[in-house]
Amino acid sequence: MDRRLTQIAPLQQKDKGPAYLSLLSETLRTKSPNLVNDVKLLVRVVVTEDHVGLVVARQVLTELSKSLDNNLVDISEVKKAIINDTLEIVQPQLVSFEEQATSLRYQLADILEQEEEWSEAARVLMGISMESGNRAWPEQDRFRVYVRVVRLLLEDQDSVQAEMYYNRAALLVHQNTDKELGLMFKLCQAKISDHTRKFQDAASRYHELSWVAEIDEEERAHMLSAAVTCAVLAPAGPARSRILASLCRDERTSQLPNYNILSKMFLDHILRPSEVKEFEATLQPHQLAKIAQSSSDRLASTRNDDQSAQEPGASTRVGPSTVLDRAVLEHNVLSCSKIYSNISFSGLGALLDLTPGAAETMARKMIEQGRLRGWIDQVDKLIWFEGKVEDDDAQGKAGGLGDVSQEVEETGAPFTKGWDRQIRLTAGNVEIVVQRIL
Repeated sequence: MDRRLTQIAPLQQKDKGPAYLSLLSETLRTKSPNLVNDVKLLVRVVVTEDHVGLVVARQVLTELSKSLDNNLVDISEVKKAIINDTLEIVQPQLVSFEEQATSLRYQLADILEQEEEWSEAARVLMGISMESGNRAWPEQDRFRVYVRVVRLLLEDQDSVQAEMYYNRAALLVHQNTDKELGLMFKLCQAKISDHTRKFQDAASRYHELSWVAEIDEEERAHMLSAAVTCAVLAPAGPARSRILASLCRDERTSQLPNYNILSKMFLDHILRPSEVKEFEATLQPHQLAKIAQSSSDRLASTRNDDQSAQEPGASTRVGPSTVLDRAVLEHNVLSCSKIYSNISFSGLGALLDLTPGAAETMARKMIEQGRLRGWIDQVDKLIWFEGKVEDDDAQGKAGGLGDVSQEVEETGAPFTKGWDRQIRLTAGNVEIVVQRIL
């Protein structure tokens, strides 16, 4: 290689281009054991030597990129080494070889993605300078690169960087004309919401994508399952009830493995630990993340527990430990409100396997956030639940069927209400007599 390069150096400028291109083609076709070093030496000479010229250097790098793209080098490790060496050499003069370097980065990212080196492939694409440089990047191309980076980062659970590039892509989504790319962006949007624990938004977006006919049937089933998972993990309240109703009306969900916990949550059944354990086995690592209780909530729980007498064998847990644990505890609190008119701090704590103070803190936060109707009597250490408004309940449970007239079966409830009125009247008369005697 050194001898051939020495022979080409004295040639006239018009003859150097064909000579270097011929040498490159011959070197790639021979596939010698020193192929990587030979190509590296050739690239270094044409890029760094002043006598070669910029036009010839660009021709050589363009031909190298085309040859690699046409699989003239079919060994991935060799191809990766050639591309890495070339990018390292042109980096100091990247402005002059921006188009060639971009083409090589695309090829390197493809190789790394095939090898499931997701983060490495994303970093290679991040090295493409689209915000500055001599090349004018169309917004469609920039959008395509950003979406691909987001997808690769999410494969490796790197939601922090993925969200940063997602925000860049969101600024260009209105310029997109590729339907397939638009669907990929929506999927990234759902995954970002999933990774950042915005489970309510994620469930809605997954469910929407599960209806798109252009997506493969197996992928749609996977998205529907992801929608159910995110709906279960969403904070308990009216918004989650609407999502659960929408998913339960979808006849496809009955075939899913996690349908059991979905239906129990929709029907406001209290979840048992065994059911939660079975569902937990299907979760991804980011959905099993530990959560830290805030110092103010921990202090409030401790203070309330100090004021309450602890029974022997009572729980010492002061809060949920994982995202799933919190979702289940909040759901069980909401289920209690459908069963009881009121419940003591210690009773709710025993049901949730929490200390009485921690149970009171959880109920208080849900009431403050409008996800639980009720009030707290701290003197008697009771949580009172408000009665449901029928229209609101219908909207939340049946997805907007509150105005449909339905025949109600006669169950004898009027007689029960009459007895209740008579008992209240009798108790009131007794109280009046007692007051007059006193």
